[in-house]
Amino acid sequence: MKTTIHKGRIAGSITAPASKSYAQRAVAAALLAGGETTLTHLDLCNDTRAALDVARRLGASVSHEGTTYTIRGGLNPVSTKLNIGESGLATRLFTPIASLCHMPITINGEGSILRRPIEMMEEPLQALGVEVISNGGYLPISVKGPMRGGEIHVDGSLSSQFITGLLMALPLSPNDTVLHVENLKSRPYVDMTIDLAARFGVAIEHNNYEQFYIAGGQHYTPCTYNIEGDWSGASCLLVAGATAGSITIRNLNHISLQADLAIIEALARAGAEIITTNSSVTVHGGPLHAFEFDATDCPDLFPALAALAASCEGTSVLTGTQRLTYKESNRAETIAEVFGRLGIGVDLSEKNTMRITGGPVSSAVVDSHNDHRIAMAAAVAALSSDDSVVIEGANAADKSYPNFWNDLDTLRS
Repeated sequence: MKTTIHKGRIAGSITAPASKSYAQRAVAAALLAGGETTLTHLDLCNDTRAALDVARRLGASVSHEGTTYTIRGGLNPVSTKLNIGESGLATRLFTPIASLCHMPITINGEGSILRRPIEMMEEPLQALGVEVISNGGYLPISVKGPMRGGEIHVDGSLSSQFITGLLMALPLSPNDTVLHVENLKSRPYVDMTIDLAARFGVAIEHNNYEQFYIAGGQHYTPCTYNIEGDWSGASCLLVAGATAGSITIRNLNHISLQADLAIIEALARAGAEIITTNSSVTVHGGPLHAFEFDATDCPDLFPALAALAASCEGTSVLTGTQRLTYKESNRAETIAEVFGRLGIGVDLSEKNTMRITGGPVSSAVVDSHNDHRIAMAAAVAALSSDDSVVIEGANAADKSYPNFWNDLDTLRS
C-alpha cells in the first residue's frame, strides 16, 4: 500500500487503540486461566490477532461481541503448529507457554520475525527440562515439555519479552523457579507482566529485577480485564499535536505502567504544552527546541522521537540505539535513511546515540521497510513538509494500529 500525506495541520480528538502489549499478555493469561475470562476494549491489530489464533490452537475457545472478548481457557493443544505472524512478543511469550505441554509444538512466523534471533531462549528452556530444536537460532523453533522449573540465568540486555514469557509460564510448572537476570532492559514491560499476572491471581516476586522468585504449582484465575489504551500507538499522533496543531487522545491512562508513557516527558522537554486528565491527554504545538532523551527502556518510541526532533530547533540527542537492531527493521539505520530522504540530518556515528538536527522537511518518496512505527513516524513528519511525502508500505501500520490512517484523516483540518 502506498499513501501520500500532504503538509497541513491537525486538530480534534480520537480514541487510542488497545495496547497490544497488554492485549497479548491478557490473551495468554486467559488461555492459562482454565475458565471464562472477559477482556474488554480489545480492538484488533495483526499482532493481537496472531495471539488469539495461538491461544485457540493451544486449547482456548474465543468469542466476541464488538470489542468485548470471552475466552474460555485451558492449556490443551489442538494443533502442534503455531504461527505468531510477525510478533516478537508472541514468539517469546508463547514459546515458554508451549513448553509446558508434553507434546512437541513448533512455533513459526512470517516476514521480518524470521530474521530476528531467538537463540537466547534455547539454553534457559533446556535447563528447565525442555527439549528445544531451532533453525540455527531462528524460527521455526520446536519445544517439548513439560517445563519443570529450577534455577536459570537469562541475559536481559536484548529484550525483556522472553523474560515475560518465562514469568507467565513458570507459575504453572511443578517446581519453584529462581530466575537470575543480568542487565535487564525495558523494566516497565516486566512490571506490566507482573501486574497483569497478579490481576489473574499469580504472584511473582523479585529482588531489584536481578532475581525473580516464581512459586510453582500456581493457578491463573479467570477474571474480567480491561485492556487500556496504547501509549505506543498514540505516541506518533501526540507528536503530531506538538508539531502540526493540537490533539486530544482519549483512553490513555496517565499512570500506566507502559514504557511508552515516557513520550509525555519527551514532549515536555521539547517545549510542547501538555494537559492530562484521568483518561485523556491533550497536546498543543508551539515553538519547539532540541531535547535530550534516553529511550533505552522504551525503544519503540524512537521513530516518534525522530519525528519530534525533526521539528525542533537545534540538534536533539537520543540514546539507547543499541536496542534497535532487531526490530521489524534495523530501526536506527532505517530512521537515518528515511529522515535523511526527508532532508533531516541523523547522525549515528556515536555508539548508542542518535543525533537529529531539526529543519525543513522536504518532499520525498520513502519506504516503511515494513516497519509499522516507521510508517507512522514518516506520516507525522510529512505534516511539516514543504509539500507532501509518499510512503510506500504504509499498510505496515496494521501490525499495531490498523486505524491509524483513518484517525489521521479525521484529525486533518
